[in-house]
Amino acid sequence: MTSVPAWQALLDWWFGDALSASDVAAQRHGLWFGKSACEDVASDLRFGGPTRQALDGGLADWAGSAQGWLALILLLDQLPRMIFRDSPRAFAGDSRAQALVRKGIAAGLDRQLQAIERVFVYIVLEHAEDLALQDQAVQCFAELHETADEQDKPLFADFLDYAERHRAVIARFGRFPHRNAILGRESSAEEVQFLTEPGSRF
Repeated sequence: MTSVPAWQALLDWWFGDALSASDVAAQRHGLWFGKSACEDVASDLRFGGPTRQALDGGLADWAGSAQGWLALILLLDQLPRMIFRDSPRAFAGDSRAQALVRKGIAAGLDRQLQAIERVFVYIVLEHAEDLALQDQAVQCFAELHETADEQDKPLFADFLDYAERHRAVIARFGRFPHRNAILGRESSAEEVQFLTEPGSRF
């Protein structure tokens, strides 16, 4: 009898049981992009232990398969943004996640995943305060949109638009101004003005 991988419960929770990319996104959108204190607490109760292990440098063996690699990326990039929302630790896994993503993409691990799963690989690049990684994010999301099934093209067009908007902020400021207060960084006058605009905080 084959044992269930340690990361499978996380992937099942994150992606649900819908089949098409659009249906998965419709089912899980609130979890992915909503801001719910209850959901944040629930995510900590379910996956806080592995998240803290990953942030401390553990679970490296998960990256030995595409699915495990994806799950480890979620623990480093998505879960801290929920469990440690509005605190510096929300971004504590970013550098390790970025290194994992770049290495995994170079090895072709992303090509072994479904398109909707690849979104959460490329979002790591979209989260980077680095223009070269932002360029790579836009390129990756453009490819997802180009190769998507016809019924899923609007979904991936939205993901591409979001990546382009993130890139524009980094091209302009070199960082995300909405993180400044959380990270104790002083905002410039231009950044303060920018943060009054709709959509500036994503």
